[in-house]
Amino acid sequence: MGECQSAPPTNKKQKMMKKISLFSCLLLLICNMDLFAQGNEIDAFTISNTDLGGTARSVAIAGAFGSLGGDISVISQNPAGLGIYRSSEISGTLDLSTNKTSTSWNGINMNRNDTRFTPFNFGFELYFPAGTEGISNWNLGFSHNRVKNFNRKYGMLNNGLSYSMADYVAWRASNAFGPDRGIPENDLIYEKGVYDPYNEGGLAGHWLSILGYESGMYGNMLGQDGLYHSAFGEKERDGGDWIIHSPNQMRLSVNESGYMDEYNVGFGMNISNFLFLGASLTMTDLNYKYSSFYEEYFTYDNTKDDELYLENWLNTEGSAVSINVGAIVNMQILRLGVAYNSPRWYNMTDYYDARAGTYINGYSTPEFSASIPENSYSEYKFSTPGKWIFSGSIILGSSALISADYELVNYNDMYFSSKDEYGGEVNYDANRYIDEDYTWSQTLKLGAEVKITPRFAVRAGYMMQTSPMRKALVNNDVEVLPAGTIPHFTVTSKPTNYYTAGLGYRFTSNFYMDLACVYRQNESDAYAFSNTYKTANDVVSMPATLRSNTTRMVLTLGYKF
Repeated sequence: MGECQSAPPTNKKQKMMKKISLFSCLLLLICNMDLFAQGNEIDAFTISNTDLGGTARSVAIAGAFGSLGGDISVISQNPAGLGIYRSSEISGTLDLSTNKTSTSWNGINMNRNDTRFTPFNFGFELYFPAGTEGISNWNLGFSHNRVKNFNRKYGMLNNGLSYSMADYVAWRASNAFGPDRGIPENDLIYEKGVYDPYNEGGLAGHWLSILGYESGMYGNMLGQDGLYHSAFGEKERDGGDWIIHSPNQMRLSVNESGYMDEYNVGFGMNISNFLFLGASLTMTDLNYKYSSFYEEYFTYDNTKDDELYLENWLNTEGSAVSINVGAIVNMQILRLGVAYNSPRWYNMTDYYDARAGTYINGYSTPEFSASIPENSYSEYKFSTPGKWIFSGSIILGSSALISADYELVNYNDMYFSSKDEYGGEVNYDANRYIDEDYTWSQTLKLGAEVKITPRFAVRAGYMMQTSPMRKALVNNDVEVLPAGTIPHFTVTSKPTNYYTAGLGYRFTSNFYMDLACVYRQNESDAYAFSNTYKTANDVVSMPATLRSNTTRMVLTLGYKF
């Protein structure tokens, strides 16, 4: 079905050519230093974006607590709300969540479910009467809050597209340093003890191209154009152009898990029951796990003759620190609040593994497989954007309240950074794409609570979060670079909606229980690999529609003292 791949170079002339090409790549590296990091612009958004978290009462009114206060959830949002407490309190929250995903790829549907039970929120607040003129009381608080679960599983199945993963990887290698400025073939060949393309030669940002070559997805530079071509194909009978073969079936399976936990220490102050001020320190612990398996089949004469696969594993660990400040003005019936949450400044480590392989009947050696070096990891820094929160609420005595929060986040401020071995700042391509492809996101939270009796309350809310991705990214008009050896990604195309409801009951003046239900809807486009642009041999990728619906039950038990 095609020509045999070239064997690794063994003679002196070939090794001399390799040294020359290695030197040229090193010159490119000096001119444009770019160390490998697993994250790309899509990963940046995944890390920066948080979910609806907190106690069951807060969740039940969609988190619209920015001007209300008196709930342990406010420490990391508007810590001025700590000053509204009139007693000390301790509470704990449990969460049961079920995530259902459905994909539609070229008319073929797949469904996946995932259910998790986790501790969600724990905190306590201590009330100290001030007994001085002006300052009525001050409060200290601590909370642990799970602000995001990464748990999601989805699968995609397609019975035939025009382009293969092999076409995409060959394009990446052919245009690694600009249009038609590809990676020399000798530089892609791993020779144990002699040359390691993953860690030498200035190819730190092109691991997928290396793995694709080593696993047989593409081989020699075929044809007069001097470009790499998919190994799945054949030359025309007259020996002219290389005709690529399209896969008859493509399948992708993705499994994500992990959490983003924050630990908050906050201080709140009550000035004459009119002005409330607060500040808090937040430490974030992040653990994100990703695994994927992608495969393609090329069928001839109703048999699965040729195939390729790509398997990836990623574990991202990070810790961050941030600060939050806020104020609330109490005008009896009306309360107004404003708060600023600083960026989260992360130290990140990515641990990753990947393997790939091909089987092509027409080759003298039909089977190839390869993997990236063992114990591969990268360390870097990442900062999320800051957040502004503007809040207002109407308090109708002790029987009802209505509340609203409006949040603004500029995702254009996401930023990767690290130092090279000489102490210089590393140039990350992801930062340039973040500048081009991201803008502001707006979040609206609305909530209401009505006390049916002095002990029993009902609550409801709605939250809507817009996508910060610009139209070019949403419309698939720009290329998304692979994250290391992971070419798969999702693009949030529509606003995410939350519908919330809940109940609250006070057993005694001290002991209470709150229950909330959250229904979350999200729609995105899922890609096996990106479109490519700017050359005559561009690759076109068709996305699947990915719908994710999450149902959560949140239970809080609390005690006031």
